[in-house]
Amino acid sequence: MYDLIIVGAGPAGYLAAERAGAAGLSTMLIEKSNLGGVCLNEGCVPSKTILHSSKLYNQAMNSQAYGVTVSEAVFNLSVVMARKEKLIESLRKGIAATLKKNRVTVETGEGKILPKQNDAFVVQVADKKIEGKRLLICTGSEAIRPPIPGADQKFVFTNREMLSVDFIPDRLVVVGGGVIGLEMATFFAEVGSKVTIVEMLSSIGGPIDSEISGILQKELEKKGIVFRLMAKVTGVGDRSVTIVQDGKTEVLGADIVLMSVGRRPVIKGFGIENINVYCEKGSIKTDEHGRTNIPNVWAAGDVNGMSMLAHTAYREGEVCISDMLGKKDRMRYNAIPGVIYTHPEVAVVGATLEEAAKLGYDATCAKLPLSFNGRYLAENEAGRGICKVVIDKQYGTVLGIHMIGGACSEMIFGAATMIENELRVSDVKEIVFPHPTVSEIIKDTVWHSS
Repeated sequence: MYDLIIVGAGPAGYLAAERAGAAGLSTMLIEKSNLGGVCLNEGCVPSKTILHSSKLYNQAMNSQAYGVTVSEAVFNLSVVMARKEKLIESLRKGIAATLKKNRVTVETGEGKILPKQNDAFVVQVADKKIEGKRLLICTGSEAIRPPIPGADQKFVFTNREMLSVDFIPDRLVVVGGGVIGLEMATFFAEVGSKVTIVEMLSSIGGPIDSEISGILQKELEKKGIVFRLMAKVTGVGDRSVTIVQDGKTEVLGADIVLMSVGRRPVIKGFGIENINVYCEKGSIKTDEHGRTNIPNVWAAGDVNGMSMLAHTAYREGEVCISDMLGKKDRMRYNAIPGVIYTHPEVAVVGATLEEAAKLGYDATCAKLPLSFNGRYLAENEAGRGICKVVIDKQYGTVLGIHMIGGACSEMIFGAATMIENELRVSDVKEIVFPHPTVSEIIKDTVWHSS
């Protein structure tokens, strides 16, 4: 009888297992595939690994302005993919070692939740039945495959297959202009593919600030990426994609088609109906402590549909374990940063000006170009970047910070801290930022708000 059974070893599951084990709970972690889930094995980590390679290649090809001339830069896809696999395997081993250190038992196989027996939760893996006092569901999400005619052909990929390609396609059509689609488009455009993104909406990047979305589109167009906005894919033919845009039908050539239209929680196939866990709108319904409608059953990560990001999943897993241990803790979603790892990067946290208005704030937005910053200019010869800070007029509280340019992903945590702690403009002005760093743009933007 375990104190806790966790189904799914993605970010929510494995970190929750580490925290539970460290706290003294006897913990069983069940995973049908590899430790690390989608993020480590076919998402966040491998995509950033290959994007770093394409960034270096792009820099080598365009380094003359910095006084560096590279005469024969060569991109070797097989080396890039081998490095990616080596890195993934290294991180898997690291997770396994940490779980072992915290006395977590790991069972590999597909877990099936059975009806409760003698007040115990029962999960079957192959011919083994595992019993536990508590249950944490972390089954993650899966890529959506829209019912488009011809979309089941072998050259139509999801992010999983895309991260294991062994050739660079001449023509890549990306269906969907969200985070995954934009990142994959960036990589392949930088290494020589002719990339077209087909997006049903009028802008890219999902719910990010509209001005930043526009800047990102123009910067990616400089890489040769073609955007077909407010367009719909109606079929996939023989190495081709049929779209309708402005009422006109057009056929685009494609050696690979990437379906990147979103992800959905995995709530079927592992038996939650056997214990009557309540689902709503395709996801497990949870409260701010990660609790489901069933006592002693929690859910964390993409499966709850709240914020389908790895770092959100980490925190949700921690909150669930805190609740099990009787610690005062709750999940908050107002200060979760989001990043698009294109070149340039986009990093955002908190409300946009439009969102602040919908939330009832009388807000204003301060803005500065990143060219105001010396460190940014030293490292970026061309390209636009901006920083926007959304401020509540009544109390001067920072409601949101939105950036594009440079490695803004590396400083968005500071912005998240400001919002999480409800800092006012006057508070931010008193923080000492290291000089010269691009992060100073946040403080400079705040100063220019008054």
